Amino acid sequence: MALVTSPGAQAQSLETESDRAPSQCLAMAQSLPGAVYARFDPPVAAARPLKAAAQAGVVRITYVTHSTYLIETPEGVRIATDYAGWAGEGPAPDVVTMNKAHSSHNTSHPDPAIKHVLRGWNPEGGPARHALTVGDAYIRNVTTDIRSGAGMEKDGNSIFIFETANLCIGHLGHLHHLLTPQHFAAIGRLDIVMVPVDGGLTMSQERMSEVMKRLQASIVLPMHRFAMPMDGFIALMGENFTADYRDGNTLEISLSTLPRRPTVVVLEGT
Repeated sequence: MALVTSPGAQAQSLETESDRAPSQCLAMAQSLPGAVYARFDPPVAAARPLKAAAQAGVVRITYVTHSTYLIETPEGVRIATDYAGWAGEGPAPDVVTMNKAHSSHNTSHPDPAIKHVLRGWNPEGGPARHALTVGDAYIRNVTTDIRSGAGMEKDGNSIFIFETANLCIGHLGHLHHLLTPQHFAAIGRLDIVMVPVDGGLTMSQERMSEVMKRLQASIVLPMHRFAMPMDGFIALMGENFTADYRDGNTLEISLSTLPRRPTVVVLEGT
């Protein structure tokens, strides 16, 4: 396992209360009946809104490999998830997120051109905490636990949430357990979610499909696709979900083009 030791890597990236953009995904979810919402420390404040360009526009999501997706916002902010040193062709990302379960989810030598390197764990102990605005993107995290040699390691993984163009995009990282009501409350609404479907190193496909049904995202983007058949995961999602196999590895999406029926979108790649 290669853990990040670069001086530029961050386990904490919290903006001041006056600078922090409000979480649109939490605000949108507050109208859902029966939901209980978590308090944040520091709290997510109703601060200045994201730039106007963040309110509309097309987001590009490219499947790079394994658990790495490249998100490109309408203003051109480039974000690579579970970055292990490769984010596809083009300029270095502006932001990368990492998790520590395996070396395929992080790197100890991130490109020096990357301005924001966000670790999903805190090497000093306790949860990693991220809440920052980069251009027209607001990025935050919710920690979960991971298996380790000594059992479960608390706060060893982060679910990262990316808010841009009025879309709520989540990446589950290396999720090892079912989510609690507190997790769902802290995550809020997700329109698009990137989910590991290996069926073993993270969770069984049955348990992962339970999480997906609870999140009810409009688009499910599978990752960690090297082990179990994709058709098996899609079948477990049930009749409320449909499947869309794409010829390319890039999805262009906006709030107005989200599918009416929840859809598992399978982009090209491994």
